[in-house]
Amino acid sequence: MKTTPATTADLRRSVIAVPPLCRKADLSLSHEENGKLIRHMYAGGIRTLLYGGNANLYNMAVSEYAELLTMLRELSPDDMWMVPSVGPMYGTAMDQAAILKDHEFPTAMLLPTLFPSKPAGVATAIRHFVERSGLKAVLYIKDESYITPELAAELVNDGLISWIKYAVVKADPAQDAYLSKLITLVNTDLIVSGIGEQPAIIHLRDFGITGFTAGCVCVQPQLSTDMLHAIQAKDYAKAESIRQIFQPLEDLRNAHSPILVLHHAVTLSGVANTGPVLPLLAELPANVLPAIEKAAKELLAQ
Repeated sequence: MKTTPATTADLRRSVIAVPPLCRKADLSLSHEENGKLIRHMYAGGIRTLLYGGNANLYNMAVSEYAELLTMLRELSPDDMWMVPSVGPMYGTAMDQAAILKDHEFPTAMLLPTLFPSKPAGVATAIRHFVERSGLKAVLYIKDESYITPELAAELVNDGLISWIKYAVVKADPAQDAYLSKLITLVNTDLIVSGIGEQPAIIHLRDFGITGFTAGCVCVQPQLSTDMLHAIQAKDYAKAESIRQIFQPLEDLRNAHSPILVLHHAVTLSGVANTGPVLPLLAELPANVLPAIEKAAKELLAQ
């Protein structure tokens, strides 16, 4: 596992994959299936994995956290950058910060929540997490009311932030007052597009931010890697043609649940068996699964 602190080169060299977490029938972690998924992504050029919302770490027990960290370290290739998440609640994040001190991860992301939270409280939680863990944090902005651009900039300027995952969904990603403000306050080298392939071209081309995270990359990593390279080469026509290939599965994620559709898609595509969904989430209805299987298999075949 790569243990050096994040650099701009790290954020640019690979799509940041946000995978599901594979579990056995008894809900324990599956080392074998998680290994399959990691090897599949690595073979497609992925060198950074971010375990967060798609891995349903929101519902993970603190008592299981050390096992997760150990598993990720054991399964990671030497040149892969692994990023776990903490929280979203303050107490959970503080307990996980103490556990992280016994491992060698270069950073960790605070999962976002809107209730109960306030922007100033989020900033304080980040400060306390950094103090307790000794790690710079990944700031995940999923909603405009979560933290203000000004508070985010203060955290960056105080040396507390590794990078920012920006994932506020807009009907038109080209019209984004929040992101426009954020890039005037924070170096764009530290901001990553956090909503998959769909807005990535606009975010990187028009706002000048660095790299993107994705979920469907877990099914077809090489194609997502090709899209990143096309954007970096300013071959936007090629990037757009690839973006459209991902759209059918992304449309299903938007319609039924980004986390759950991806969870099922990885299994139904044959990449790895993600197993049962950890509560408080629940399995999708059976009548939805054929469309997910079709889209996932077609994506994998590209």
